[in-house]
Amino acid sequence: MNSTLPYSETIKVRFRDTDSQGHLYFANYLVYADEITGFYMASLGFNSANPDEVPCYIFTVNLNCDYLDECKALDDVRVCTGYTRLGNSSAEVAFELYREHDGVLLSRGSFTQVFVDKATRKSCPIPETFRTSVKVSQPEIA
Repeated sequence: MNSTLPYSETIKVRFRDTDSQGHLYFANYLVYADEITGFYMASLGFNSANPDEVPCYIFTVNLNCDYLDECKALDDVRVCTGYTRLGNSSAEVAFELYREHDGVLLSRGSFTQVFVDKATRKSCPIPETFRTSVKVSQPEIA
């Protein structure tokens, strides 16, 4: 495994997450990446699991995923994530999934997030406290 992304967790692939060929269903790569991105965001002070406590919502408006290798039931998958860009009201999050036992890169991609005012459902600036937390965790982000 050779990731430079700052945050990672391991997920065991459940049988129910696989398709009829016995490998991880393609959409579940994105579910895993989104789940670990949520954990990273919570570690930075933005816990979207509790919508009443966040200053705004975050909508995913675009995603990209390259599938590079096969993943099967009961594999342990290391999901790595981190921000690659912070704009005014949007951000890019990169992710990589690796098979834990041999370090093979299974997939990589990105999400585009837009920060959205809860009342108007229109884009709003990224909360300054969250922006600061990202920059502390990832000083290379301008």
